[in-house]
Amino acid sequence: MKSLRLLFGHSSPAKTSSSSSKFKSPKLSVSNGVDSPQESSSRDPLKTHFASLIKASGTALQLRQIHAQILRRHLSSSANLTALLISASSSLKSIPYALSVFNYSHHKSVFLFNALIRGLTENSHFQSAVSHFLLMLRHRVRPDKLTYPFVIKSVAGVGLRCLGLLLHGRIFKSGFEFDSFVRVSLVEMYVKLEEMGFALQVFDESPERNKSESILLWNVLINGCCKVGNLGKAMELFEAMPERNIGSWNSLINGLLRNGDLNKAMQLFDEMKEKDVVSWTTIVSGLSLNGDHQKALSMFFKMLEAGLRPNDLTLVSALSACAKIGALEAGVRIHRYTMENGFQLNKAIATVLVDMYAKCGDIQSASKVFEETKEKDIRTWSVMIWGCAIHGFYAQVIQYFKKMIFSGIKPDGVIFLALLTACSHTGLVDLGLNFFDSMRLDYSIEPTMKHYTLVVDLLGRAGRLDEALKFVERMPITPDFVTWGALFCACRTHKNIKMSELVSQKLLQLEPKHPGSYVFLSNVYAAVGRWEDVERVRMAMQSQAVGKDPGWSCIEVDGQVHSFVAGDCAHKHAREIYLKLEEIVAGAREQGYVPETGWVLHNIEEEEKEDALGSHSEKLALAFALMHTSSGTTIRIVKNLRVCGDCHSLMKYASKMSQREIVLRDIKRFHHFKDGVCSCGDYW
Repeated sequence: MKSLRLLFGHSSPAKTSSSSSKFKSPKLSVSNGVDSPQESSSRDPLKTHFASLIKASGTALQLRQIHAQILRRHLSSSANLTALLISASSSLKSIPYALSVFNYSHHKSVFLFNALIRGLTENSHFQSAVSHFLLMLRHRVRPDKLTYPFVIKSVAGVGLRCLGLLLHGRIFKSGFEFDSFVRVSLVEMYVKLEEMGFALQVFDESPERNKSESILLWNVLINGCCKVGNLGKAMELFEAMPERNIGSWNSLINGLLRNGDLNKAMQLFDEMKEKDVVSWTTIVSGLSLNGDHQKALSMFFKMLEAGLRPNDLTLVSALSACAKIGALEAGVRIHRYTMENGFQLNKAIATVLVDMYAKCGDIQSASKVFEETKEKDIRTWSVMIWGCAIHGFYAQVIQYFKKMIFSGIKPDGVIFLALLTACSHTGLVDLGLNFFDSMRLDYSIEPTMKHYTLVVDLLGRAGRLDEALKFVERMPITPDFVTWGALFCACRTHKNIKMSELVSQKLLQLEPKHPGSYVFLSNVYAAVGRWEDVERVRMAMQSQAVGKDPGWSCIEVDGQVHSFVAGDCAHKHAREIYLKLEEIVAGAREQGYVPETGWVLHNIEEEEKEDALGSHSEKLALAFALMHTSSGTTIRIVKNLRVCGDCHSLMKYASKMSQREIVLRDIKRFHHFKDGVCSCGDYW
């Protein structure tokens, strides 16, 4: 309550300042009779010399040495030098030192408070910034127009809605509410607090001079409207702006992309007369986040053709898009671009490169980039370990895990997800259970639902279904759809009809309209020839209006990504693709391949079942790749669902007949087919 009284305490109005036409970060000024930078510089050359040294300091050690000399020469009473020390310490991320300098200063003027509050805010020490603002009021130091913007930002940073309203009231009483920088900060605070009613009210009550002179005021509000999904109001504001800058376009385009309106975003992007790196980064990142990874990559390469240099975020977004669709050739081009154009292999770029190579099936290149990376954080280690895990390379997983521990980095929950995944894919049940116990007992990491689900998968794949069911029933958290689904998949693999029916009831109770529970149960019945039960499940699907997600696969050929869906006839080479597939199947039959028709749900004739299997998207992608790539080229396919047993079998025969390595990534893991053998050892 004392803090609230301080905010509402009496203060005499200050003269309203005029706002400038260009929005700039406010510069620190001096008041309360303390010597100003200008006064100090003109009166004392020694102070000027030390001020220059402080500004030029590049490390915390240098700054402390300069501070020591200031103390020796009895210049510590200079508010200018003290404020510069605080600002320099903050810039060097040495907040404890900035606080100590402030605490040992004898005269705490508005100049010093402003320097400290700004430093704390810019280093995201929001709670401390608010506390020092309240301390400022207790010292009866009157805030000025340079104090409030950073306090406002800190209040928004800690999400203190009530304090924000009180602060707004104090600003109103102090007469600073029409200052351009303060007003923009208030609107931005309400946007961050998702109080769009107050944000719009502040905007509507702004004098026309504020509106006409501050483009940022409009941009912040447009961004806020987009944030809460009010695209209509955002468009209305955009159209009403007296003047727009690139930031105005970028804000609206980013908002449209965040809300999934790709067509309107692309339309506005095309209408922009001038585009900067932020514009291009926004469109590349937004398209990728909305799942249009091919378009995202296309826009990235158009950006390079336009002569613009991407920033780190652009590169990360483009490489992430490559990872999503397995576009290795595009990823290699981007990697080569970074090396040829002087980009540093920092943690962010290195991590996404490792992730890209791993998810595109080139684990050797992922390892090479990882070893070349000097600074590795927990995220860098996790993508490398996870990459090895999804490829089924257990030995490498353990090797990297040990190296990480020896480097002094403590594992987190993501690392243990990778370890459990590796154990699950290789059938190392007891070792996986040991890892699960270790994360709690040795590292005090509380398992999440994903960890429990992986243990269920670990036990289920190994055929230890009773143990898996008991594990689910004894979980300290309520199992979700995915957890029961993992057990259901194991029941299907091991043809345990009784447990399948029990688990399916759990799945249907959790998500009655989810296609997975119906499809899983249909598969189980189909596998043992119980066609009446299959039809009953199919009728239940129809009555619940449940649709099965279509399978798709994509493959990159000559830098172009080609996508296929099950039964695809839309591709311009569809006829040739199906003829090639017939040729592959015929050749495989001669080698001993027999279509596994148990993967087809319906009770139809065997010949029709084989036709249904033949249209799976990964088979179409395989046929296309064999038609359009040269001999010896590795074929890399990405599929959105789990590969079926028949496609898995055909891939083995195709790899032997073509003398090609086929790398298939499905939703669960990688399969490396070579000389008729799969890296998974048929344990999948």
